[in-house]
Amino acid sequence: MASASLAAAESAALSLLYVGVADSVEEELARAAGIPFRAIESGQVRGMTPWVATGNLLKAGRGARQAGRLMVEFRPDVVFVTGGFVAGPVVLAAWQAHVPVFIFLPDMEPGLTIRHMSRMARRVGVTMPEVARWFPDKAVVTGYPVRQEILALAGQRSQARQQLGLVDELPTLLVFGGSRGARSINQALAAALPALLPHCQVLHISGTLDWPAVAARVQSLPDPLRPRYHAYAYLHHEMALALAAADLVVARAGASTLGEFPALGLPSILAPLPHSGQHQEINADALARRGAAIKLPNDQLMTQLAPTVLRLLAAPDELAAMSRSAQALAQPGAAAAIAQELRRLAQHG
Repeated sequence: MASASLAAAESAALSLLYVGVADSVEEELARAAGIPFRAIESGQVRGMTPWVATGNLLKAGRGARQAGRLMVEFRPDVVFVTGGFVAGPVVLAAWQAHVPVFIFLPDMEPGLTIRHMSRMARRVGVTMPEVARWFPDKAVVTGYPVRQEILALAGQRSQARQQLGLVDELPTLLVFGGSRGARSINQALAAALPALLPHCQVLHISGTLDWPAVAARVQSLPDPLRPRYHAYAYLHHEMALALAAADLVVARAGASTLGEFPALGLPSILAPLPHSGQHQEINADALARRGAAIKLPNDQLMTQLAPTVLRLLAAPDELAAMSRSAQALAQPGAAAAIAQELRRLAQHG
């Protein structure tokens, strides 16, 4: 949630307030960026047991009252949301206070929550033109905003590999599944390593849950192959370097794949997370349809990961074509486009 005296003067100081869940990654990131943070209550209802859903509905009710008080105390000129459990109470409070709301939808298709919230929003930012159909007269195609540290590393593959201690001459496969990891990806990679490591170096971010098993696996690799396997539980600031260093990436199909992979022209093998509301399936389809990715169903990872990676590494022309297709989707001005929409809403409502 953001407020600015933009209506009074273009040069006025910007006041920001980040509203989210207490003791969360978003709180940590907001505070690290120097943005004031306020926590409100909320929780997931869909897919929960009746008693958990009832408790979370009560939390959401308290969150709506907390968000209402924030509207009075902070007096924002505009509210910017991207989804999450807290977004509902905040959007409702903003709508009741006649504060303009801008929603950014990073995925290729909105979930029920975003569809409901969009009725109270003035504008909805979307990543690609085909998503605009969900929000007649409200959609604006902004693209997916990518961190500046990622954009700055475009074309810097050798430098990124040097900083990560990788061999510049070896093809590099990046494998990750999110901050907590993806067990099916980790298990499939473990089975594939003997076949992959003679042909490439692997940069593997396992997530925290599987890290003990991954750390033990490093020691079980043959001595000649062990230096080619670079495993980490989690990367924060170095994640941009990992993306820039890779020739090919294996990942889930979260919304960030629609922005970060194109920004670096990064070909990918995408294994959508099952039971994710189909969002990841649709995101993966969008990149695969454009030739930027290969979609590999989660239940085929164990048998098809190694053959798919080896085939692509042995076909540099196909890999280069995938890279060009990914790069064609890049929209480096996405953050500026969103900022422009927020400024306009703050000034004119």
